[in-house]
Amino acid sequence: MITTPGPDDEATRDAVIEVRGLRKRFGENEVLCGVDLDVHSGEHVVIFGPSGSGKSTLLRTLNLLEEPTEGSLKVLGIQYGREVPDGQKRGKPLDLRRTVGMVFQQFNLFPHLTALDNIVMPLRSVRSMSRRDAEERAAHALNRVGLLRWAGHYPKELSGGQQQRVAIARALSVDPKVMLFDEPTSALDPELVGEVLRVMREVAESGMTMVIVTHEISFAREIGDSNIFMENGVVVESGPRGMLDNCVNPRTKRFVEAVL
Repeated sequence: MITTPGPDDEATRDAVIEVRGLRKRFGENEVLCGVDLDVHSGEHVVIFGPSGSGKSTLLRTLNLLEEPTEGSLKVLGIQYGREVPDGQKRGKPLDLRRTVGMVFQQFNLFPHLTALDNIVMPLRSVRSMSRRDAEERAAHALNRVGLLRWAGHYPKELSGGQQQRVAIARALSVDPKVMLFDEPTSALDPELVGEVLRVMREVAESGMTMVIVTHEISFAREIGDSNIFMENGVVVESGPRGMLDNCVNPRTKRFVEAVL
């Protein structure tokens, strides 16, 4: 069961991710225009908004798949953004990705590897695990998402929903402190969306810190401890659980009404 933290709990929890004044430009096009964001331990943050609003770019900066142009990005107390205080070293992308797992819109599985080996490979490269230990952990991860019996199957032999569940298992297998989900159901047929959302619910209920970009507003309403509406690279409105039913900003209201 997911519970909403009270004010006292919120004040005492450490911020796992701290973003201040984050900007990202591609040439002359500024996609993120000074975004601030805090994500606390065990919190489920939902980011939504129209296409091109900067949601996915923001998520990709959180594990340095996109390098911030300006601003501060602190994860577990380590600075990865441009603003590094004097005397401190900037964190390395590989170290960041050892603590932050990510699930993409497309499944990004290796077609020549089985479901099991798609998980084994990063365990061996990122965690330097033995083949035996990596296979054991990969099997546990597949079992967690209900796919152990498909361990020997290749991606082309799996449905889209199954492939996305393998991708979630792969991200979970390295024991991340934070999970990022970039519209994980957008590439799925409607009848396959439910199985992926079910796994995400279970991950949330385990206490995992999560940042989710999604158009599944009903799911966002259910799971979001903190909700953020973005447009044109800025945060238009943000609020706690229940915000989606009590939007203040007219633009947020219009968007929620249009997608529900």
